[in-house]
This record gives sequence, structure tokens and C-alpha cells, in this order.
Amino acid sequence: MRHRKSGRKLKRTASHRRATLGALATALLKHKRITTTVAKAKETRMVVEKLITRAKNARAVDAGAVTGERAKKFVSASGHARREVGRLVKDREAITDLFTEIAEKVATRPGGYTRIVKLGQRYGDGAELAVIELVDFNAAKESAPKKKPAKKTAGKSSPRRKSPKAKKAEAPSPALEQATLASAPK
Repeated sequence: MRHRKSGRKLKRTASHRRATLGALATALLKHKRITTTVAKAKETRMVVEKLITRAKNARAVDAGAVTGERAKKFVSASGHARREVGRLVKDREAITDLFTEIAEKVATRPGGYTRIVKLGQRYGDGAELAVIELVDFNAAKESAPKKKPAKKTAGKSSPRRKSPKAKKAEAPSPALEQATLASAPK
């Protein structure tokens, strides 16, 4: 029985699971939105939310927003927090984005930095897919003006396929093409 054993094994060893979650966290921090299975998305959410909170707290201490007892926890927060995050996220660009852009945007948010949207089943193996995204980074996509739908043409909704004979009748003959090219003014 697995009573009180939290987390998913994802059918991997501990080191493989840690590497997988690190890679998914890195991809999410770089691209702000990734598609994966529901189980991996839920595990990635737990990892990424802790990383973002660590970056947000380090940024607050460095800015002087946190004082007193709470500030004592985060002495020289930025350097130490970057090293702690670097243990899991190996990409320096992703770490820089996390501590500058992402931590700045979520500074006032009290948690819940990610959103998981279920997509349905994958065609090949039937696995449940989901999109995991950072909440504050999709506002630009939502507010972008949507394209107007194309006007429907009168008649049937799907065009009929033409028979090979009709295609031959429509195609101009090579002799006719040469005649038009020769008669064209230069």
C-alpha cells in the first residue's frame, strides 16, 4: 500500500525522474508554455512553483522589501538562490529569465504561478495530454486581436474533386503556350 507517499514515480528511477522534471522545468521557464502528459505536468507544477517562489523571495530581499525575521532566512539571497535553482535547472538563460523577468512579474502574486489545461488523449498511445503554462505570460496572446473568419462561399461546403479528364481539359496544351509566348510583344 502507498499510504502517505506523495508524488508520482512516472515509471522512472529517482535520478531519471529528477532529470526529467529538471528538463521540463527548464523548458517551461524558457518557453512559458509546454505540452506534456497530465502526470508530468502536475509533477512539473510542484517543482516550478517552488523555484519561482525561491526566485521571488530572493528578489524581494535584494530589493529590501523584506525585513526583520523573514529577511534573516534569506541572507545574501540572490547568489544562494541561484545556486539552489541551478542544481535542477542547468540552463543559465532560463535561470536569468527566472530571477529577472518571471520573478518581477509574479512579485505580487501569492502562489499559483502555473496553469494546467487538459487537452485530451494522444493519438499514438492514448496518454492524457495537458498544456502547462505560466499564468502571467499568456495575457499578450489573449489580448491580441483575433482574425476575422473567412467568408463562406455560396454553394456546397466542400469543393468536389475533379476527375483526371477534367484536369486534362483545364490544362493548356504545350503548343498553345508556345504560341502565346511567341506572339507576346517584347
